[in-house]
Amino acid sequence: MLRKIPGAFLALAIGLPFGHAYAEPDPQAVVWASACFSCHGPEGRSEGGMPPLAGMPADALYKAMTDFRSGARPATVMHQHARGYTDEQLRRISDALGSTPN
Repeated sequence: MLRKIPGAFLALAIGLPFGHAYAEPDPQAVVWASACFSCHGPEGRSEGGMPPLAGMPADALYKAMTDFRSGARPATVMHQHARGYTDEQLRRISDALGSTPN
């Protein structure tokens, strides 16, 4: 039944911060992004300890993730998480969580 719910309504219902105003969220990216919330806080809105992801520029989020994956950016666990995703998946996650310039 979830497939029949419009994406924008689904985003509001689960409270995810999508950077694209009025755009339909990518449902698969929402699933992938949910793995981030255990460390980066509900909806990616960390209250300390970890950087918040919600509203971070999508391009900066994508660059951080690819840098973690390549080892260009030091990490404790993020390099392991980032290696679990393809470039396309990281882009889609970044677009779902991050903000885009207007």
